[in-house]
Amino acid sequence: MPSLRGRGANAPSDTPQHKVEVRRSQRRHRTVTAYWNDDTLVVLIPARMTRAEEKHWVAEMERKLQRAEPRKMAPPKASDAALLTRCALLGAKYLDGKALPASVRWVPPMRTRWASCTPVDATIRVSDRLQRVPQWVLDYVLVHELAHLREPGHDPAFWTLVNRYPKTERAIGYLEGLSAAAGWGISEED
Repeated sequence: MPSLRGRGANAPSDTPQHKVEVRRSQRRHRTVTAYWNDDTLVVLIPARMTRAEEKHWVAEMERKLQRAEPRKMAPPKASDAALLTRCALLGAKYLDGKALPASVRWVPPMRTRWASCTPVDATIRVSDRLQRVPQWVLDYVLVHELAHLREPGHDPAFWTLVNRYPKTERAIGYLEGLSAAAGWGISEED
């Protein structure tokens, strides 16, 4: 049975607090593996390991994962506040920090759009249909809406900004396929 442990005062100071889930398996004999699942470090170990060995391997796997790929932030799908934080990061990275929304929020499914932006009050609304798309697709939609804070229309200057996001074309194709498959009739041009 998995154990769930909170990280407290003895957590390394350079890493955010997170949960640790240890999964013991009778089929696993020697190998130990680990991965991040949102804010939880999941460690898979052989069932026969002692608690001391478990403690050692949890610490070791955490160090390895931190070195190999620092933990990603909690997904922005969790809350409006997380969406706003994600927009700040994307705006800084792709739009020179010059596109900061006053608010970003999830809204019930929109009929003809994935998201919308009102440049006058710097608000962005994102269809909750996007809560299940891959992160890179949601990031594209956020960059698209952030670009509207600098360029309200869909003119060449706007697309120059949006195309700074490297997966723009791929994300557009993903969204077109999703809309067609679901029969939603949502198009990129609004």
